[in-house]
Amino acid sequence: MSESEFLAQAEATLYQIEAAFDRLNDADLLDVECSRSGNVLEIEFIDNGSKIIVNSQAPMREMWVAAKSGGFHYKQVGGQWVNTRDGSELFAALSNMASLQAGAPVVLA
Repeated sequence: MSESEFLAQAEATLYQIEAAFDRLNDADLLDVECSRSGNVLEIEFIDNGSKIIVNSQAPMREMWVAAKSGGFHYKQVGGQWVNTRDGSELFAALSNMASLQAGAPVVLA
């Protein structure tokens, strides 16, 4: 994958993640605030102030996630972002991380 292909996919992924959290917030299912600065997306859980940070790492061609549960790296495999350690998919993992931090079930679509 070229750098420009990676950047386009990473940008689309960050947009999808932000839009998914915004939909949950707009539907009053989750009280979060998303803010974006370049390749870094910060998701803040208003009730407890905890955050999940998602950012793209062009040199590594990875998406990185930092949450209360730890730090994780995801690479493109077969059209999905897959955890480099345990093989989990990014959106499923983010749903689990958000559920833990929100204290309520969260499913990102």
